[in-house]
Amino acid sequence: FVSSQVEILDWETKKQLCFLDKVEPNATIREIRLMFHKLYPRWYPARQSIKLDPKGKSLRDEEILQHLPVGTTATLYFKDLGPQIGWTTVFLIEYTGPLFIYFLFYFRMTFVYGLDERFTSSPHPVVNLACICHSFHYIKRLIETVFVHRFSRGTMPLRNIVKNCLYYWGFAAWLAYYINHPLYTPPSYGKKQVNFAVIMFLLCEAGNFSIHVALSDLQRNGSKTCKIPYPTKNPFTWLFFFVSCPNYTYEVGTWISFTIMTQCVPVGLFTLLCFIQMTVWAKDKHCTYLREFKDYPSHRTPIIPFLL
Repeated sequence: FVSSQVEILDWETKKQLCFLDKVEPNATIREIRLMFHKLYPRWYPARQSIKLDPKGKSLRDEEILQHLPVGTTATLYFKDLGPQIGWTTVFLIEYTGPLFIYFLFYFRMTFVYGLDERFTSSPHPVVNLACICHSFHYIKRLIETVFVHRFSRGTMPLRNIVKNCLYYWGFAAWLAYYINHPLYTPPSYGKKQVNFAVIMFLLCEAGNFSIHVALSDLQRNGSKTCKIPYPTKNPFTWLFFFVSCPNYTYEVGTWISFTIMTQCVPVGLFTLLCFIQMTVWAKDKHCTYLREFKDYPSHRTPIIPFLL
């Protein structure tokens, strides 16, 4: 075979950073990242963005040099992504916070609501139920992070962890403050409303978990290649017939049910923000599927069957 040469330039200044000689044509981008890392130890592979064009998309690790539109001398561009943190660590930090923050309000810590003895416990059973459901939700997320999720991208920029934690931890405190407040008013329709919400909550949680397992199974052999997800024998996965991202559909359903259960305005606002953000993510994923697969089911919508 004819060996290739790889020139790596800075994406901004166009200054040559290194010249790799005698690179095998079947070398992957991951292998080129490792070669670059040996020359510049501070830029470990997860921190590198390697591109064909300075303003283009980053090349994936599994892409092969000879399959790229380059000659025997390939010019690639490097961008420093900054310090990175693993997604598993990110999720563990993001989801552990709300779990414990909620308890500060549920147990009516004296520095939250004051020292009045009348405020030491709630007379409303729904408050206890809300704590159980909220805790269950985040415990499930932690379990999924450790045992279920397989991340196509191993890391994210370290600077984003502060923003993400402010979002999850801040909202958990805001919701918990009002749900566990001594002046909290229970749902208007009493047990019927709460029971309906609990059933809806459990169904959505089961659906969300089922979708995560199905998506994880697509990458069971360690493959990071994007694949079309299809329904399985599990009825909860049949939502794949209609939407591209049923995990987000179920997640929004979980928070809608929690809103109905608690009948609390802050929970409703949090649910609305969740829906907006997950719609953005679902549309991006849906577009990726359409771009990657010519035979992608045309009747699917991103997040809400037949509508959105």
